[in-house]
Amino acid sequence: MKNVLLDVKNLKQYFNEGSKKEVKAVDDITFHIYEGETFGLVGESGSGKSTTGRTIIRLNQATGGTIEFDGKDVMKLHGKKAMNTFRRDVQMIFQDPYASLNGRMKVQDIIAEGIDINGLAKSETQRNERVDELLRTVGLNPNHGTRYPHEFSGGQRQRIGVARALAVNPRFIICDEPISALDVSIQAQVVNLLQDLQKEHNLTYLFIAHDLSMVKHISDRIGVMHDGKLLEVGTSDDIYYYGVHPYTESLLSAIPMPDPEYEQTRTRIKYKGEQDNPDTAREMLEIDPGHYVYATEEEKTQYQEKLANKKAAKKKQAV
Repeated sequence: MKNVLLDVKNLKQYFNEGSKKEVKAVDDITFHIYEGETFGLVGESGSGKSTTGRTIIRLNQATGGTIEFDGKDVMKLHGKKAMNTFRRDVQMIFQDPYASLNGRMKVQDIIAEGIDINGLAKSETQRNERVDELLRTVGLNPNHGTRYPHEFSGGQRQRIGVARALAVNPRFIICDEPISALDVSIQAQVVNLLQDLQKEHNLTYLFIAHDLSMVKHISDRIGVMHDGKLLEVGTSDDIYYYGVHPYTESLLSAIPMPDPEYEQTRTRIKYKGEQDNPDTAREMLEIDPGHYVYATEEEKTQYQEKLANKKAAKKKQAV
């Protein structure tokens, strides 16, 4: 039996609640993440992915729902001691590797900030040794600790962000589009680093991105978000090869392939929103073991038929 480390139920994050300008950034979503796994969250810009991550770590105060981390209700944590303990266990790597670092602080002080706040070093020597160790862990030279963020490339700055997150020995890291601002050649390096660190430290990740192919590479399971809703959840293979929700199919059709002939014939699938009546009551329904789709009971049957056809076609193609 796998241990559920993070359990999110009916999470809502509304802005300008009750006004004409109300925005339902996260609208009643439910998912869980097992200890030691990577759960990918994908969707286009503005779908609510980053807001979900920021709400989980309580940078935003949730409008409704529950967030349980290791069996404890995160929404009910109060007091400095309780929050510091939670934030030691849960860290975040931000999207912009420059804006998330204080340009006036040296790298060694940026990385050591969490160590200082939580009193994790008994002396300045121990503190500096820990920083040097973290820099080596993320593939940087300990001598880089005396420099400032602007002296590094984007990929190096993101590694500094990773080192800062690791400084307090977290159990769970929210990776908020950690590679979207990087060159393609650097993206693979950062992803490989995250995977190596996960194995070494038994970390659990929520990996937020809009690149479905990259998420498929790093994730065990994937959730697809659109307009604040979670539309489909399954293993990486379930989503990548057998995604059945129209929005998932739209995302998959947009993935470029290194094949000129295929690219000339590739057809983009345009997502038109929920068919017929968008106000129809829908919920996450299981269409296959571990594979869920946001649907009505009638749509569930249709999705199961579509899934069966896709699996049959895949099997025929393999033969």
